[in-house]
Amino acid sequence: MSSAELPVADAAQVAITLPDGSVRTYARGTTGAEVAASIAKSLAKAALAVKVDGAVRDLALPIERDASLEIVTDKSPDSLELIRHDAAHVMAEAVQSLYPGTQVTIGPAIANGFYYDFARDEPFTPDDLVKIEAKMHEIVNANAPFTREVWDRDEAIRHFLSIGEKYKAEIIRDLPGTETITIYRQGQWYDLCRGPHLPSTGRVGHAFKLMKVAGAYWRGDHRNPMLQRIYGTAWRTEKELAEYLHQLEEAEKRDHRRLGKEMDLFHVQEEAAGSVFWHPKGWTLYRTLERYIRAKLDHAGYVEVRTPQLYDSSLFKASGHWDMYGDNMFKIRESVAEDGTEKLLGVKPMNCPAHVQIFRQGLKSYRDLPIRMAEFGNCHRNEPSGALHGILRVRNFTQDDAHIFCTEEQVPDEAAQYFKLQLGVYKDLGFDRIAVKLALRPDVRAGSDEVWDKAEEGLRQALRANGLEFEELPGEGAFYGPKVEFHLTDAIGRSWQCGTLQLDFVLPERLDASYIGQDGARHRPVMLHRAILGSFERFIGMMIEHYAGKFPLWLAPVQAVVATIVSDADPWAAEVAAACRKAGLRVEADTRNEKINLKVREHSLSKVPVMLVVGGREAENRTVAIRRLGSQQQEVLALDAAIANLIAEARPPRVAIPSIQRSKSNDNVTKPGRHRRARRRPGRTRGPAAAAP
Repeated sequence: MSSAELPVADAAQVAITLPDGSVRTYARGTTGAEVAASIAKSLAKAALAVKVDGAVRDLALPIERDASLEIVTDKSPDSLELIRHDAAHVMAEAVQSLYPGTQVTIGPAIANGFYYDFARDEPFTPDDLVKIEAKMHEIVNANAPFTREVWDRDEAIRHFLSIGEKYKAEIIRDLPGTETITIYRQGQWYDLCRGPHLPSTGRVGHAFKLMKVAGAYWRGDHRNPMLQRIYGTAWRTEKELAEYLHQLEEAEKRDHRRLGKEMDLFHVQEEAAGSVFWHPKGWTLYRTLERYIRAKLDHAGYVEVRTPQLYDSSLFKASGHWDMYGDNMFKIRESVAEDGTEKLLGVKPMNCPAHVQIFRQGLKSYRDLPIRMAEFGNCHRNEPSGALHGILRVRNFTQDDAHIFCTEEQVPDEAAQYFKLQLGVYKDLGFDRIAVKLALRPDVRAGSDEVWDKAEEGLRQALRANGLEFEELPGEGAFYGPKVEFHLTDAIGRSWQCGTLQLDFVLPERLDASYIGQDGARHRPVMLHRAILGSFERFIGMMIEHYAGKFPLWLAPVQAVVATIVSDADPWAAEVAAACRKAGLRVEADTRNEKINLKVREHSLSKVPVMLVVGGREAENRTVAIRRLGSQQQEVLALDAAIANLIAEARPPRVAIPSIQRSKSNDNVTKPGRHRRARRRPGRTRGPAAAAP
């Protein structure tokens, strides 16, 4: 309904547009609760809050102007944040009730839960958490209403200082002068808060649990006092809470750091914080994945390159990374002997500026495009030490990165080929639940709004043309262009952001990349930044947790162990292992003088997929007893048959991407809406890490 069609409201009325497009007129000052009641009694009962022109507000707040309005219930996406925010308030009341003299500071909702920071001389213990949680259930049962009050700034400061809440007084003192000071009460307890809140503490429900206590500096500054942070989780239902707690238990069992040690894949240590020491088995896994990706890229028409690690700062200043991303870069000062000055160098955090340098070598024609340039680039990023986490968050990583230089007309076809390649890889690697998101322009960015409009719309059209549903993420794009993000859901329901496709008009302009068009003039290429895995390190860590270390046979670092029952079978075990290796299988022999049950237990802990058990009977009959990981069953086969079965099972997924032919004919120039594939020499490829910043 257009504004011209809205009912005419007088000064004492407001026009409310509901989600179905209908418009209702109410007296000015009507509350969200009253609007819900006018629609249906059941809706009024279910209402938790309202969204007025997209902003969540208390049900009790009056509506003073024409607006769109949506009733928030426990089925709404916004309900979880409200529940978690109010759970933090309930926890703070419980703490101050049980431990008088404790000061409350800041307590927001966060992903999967909430926390509150407390100033207390005596540390909280696990037993304290049990008591606090029990008190929280009492407060929820009391079902006290949340009520909003507006206080005078100076009076609020004086009041909080008078009751010993110096942190609250400091918060109010530092707020902008235009900020309204609001206090929310729940029964006799109250707190400084902007809101919004649920109607009452009872609406928080009982699906919450306190998780742990940690230290936190006041306002995140190490020069400030250390506070105690209590973390909790809160959900809409007991079922959701149970599912989340089960996920945490599963995540602990699948922790890649523990499994990496048990499987002897890698380790990290303080002397090289943020870097990975790959052990032989882990490096075998890494190289197997790399070979698979390289084969995919060869068949998709990529050429592989290798670029330096260290660059003069001038390159990153020209690209814009020095200003936009410099805090995350490692920098080195180099003395220039001739004049005693110093030069500042940067260690490569991503591959894109270097790939533009290769593109700029020699004259490029429209006939050469698209050029798909890939690199398994070794990159470094100056991640904070507190953010490092096993091999999931590191400082030194390999990025399975590539950049496609093409014309604007070629973008739809290049995006389509990328989507096909990307989704095929994820399926091969065991991920079939994939969410696609479009990250849009950030506040700090390079390029004009006109360029960003074109880039964002280009990616929208590419996604729609390929039938991919997507969610838009305002403000989360890279500084030089919007990006499509692929979020994979693992075996226990966690989401991981991996591959990206970024459409970039900015970097070719900044670094003066050009090609000669059909008209004989110079033109800027479009640059598509794309990653499939992201970083090898992070993706392997993710796969370890996804598979719980039980890799499919083609990926497993050790595909089979030949284990003897008796020492008399040692010669046959050696022969079996040699035959398997000759067939290309990754096999080890275990001829230790130990009981077979011990060997089975140890190799199961190491997640070896197959054990070939041999004893005197197997040696005599030239057979092997095949035992699969996690199974008590055994299958006895002749050696040749066993090897044939394992070879078939261990074969990597077939490369299904057709080779792309490049023609030098002028007839193959890409026209709008049509793209002929060009002949391209198959290249060798390398790849991304965390998608380029």
